[in-house]
Amino acid sequence: MSDERMPTQPADVRVPANPETGAPTPTAAADPSALAAPGPDTHPAMPMPTPEEAAELRAKAHQADENWTRYLRAMADLENFKKRAARERQEAEKYRHEALLRDLLPVLDNLEMAFAAAQDSSLASLAALEAGVTMIRQQLRTVLTGAGLEEIDATGQAFDPRLHEAVAQQESTEVPDGRVLQQVRRGFKYRDRLLRPASVVVAQHKSKA
Repeated sequence: MSDERMPTQPADVRVPANPETGAPTPTAAADPSALAAPGPDTHPAMPMPTPEEAAELRAKAHQADENWTRYLRAMADLENFKKRAARERQEAEKYRHEALLRDLLPVLDNLEMAFAAAQDSSLASLAALEAGVTMIRQQLRTVLTGAGLEEIDATGQAFDPRLHEAVAQQESTEVPDGRVLQQVRRGFKYRDRLLRPASVVVAQHKSKA
């Protein structure tokens, strides 16, 4: 018997076998490095960043934190602004007539004085009461005009269904056909909106006999 011995596989290495024949696979037999292939839990090692890359990453992380903080602060400011705006709208709606009522108080005072004077039997003349009421009416008109109220003067104007409401027609030889012969009740606008149309009598051409 010869003294030469056949080389054997290391004792701690198992060669994968072909599941059909049971023989070692050619790849495993030819390339022992295939036996040490990484398993599913093995991850490739990440290269270590250079000092410059590490500094850049830290700077970006710091900038991201600052951006997030600014975002949260901006969202909080926006929410506070919405709440404050809603509260101011509610207050404006609640007290929207405050300025008008303040301007009407002197008118109310003068009107009460006029009524008190009318009940005084020692009043020298009715003309004084009439003058006082006339002053109150003018004062009231001034306040309402300042608030945006505009009177519609329809007398002698061409009938306009957008501003006038015809309550009757009357034959006339002095006023042209289709024009306002008489204003029964004043109309008013609030700036560019119609509050109440003027009630008018419209002239109708008088037919000849």
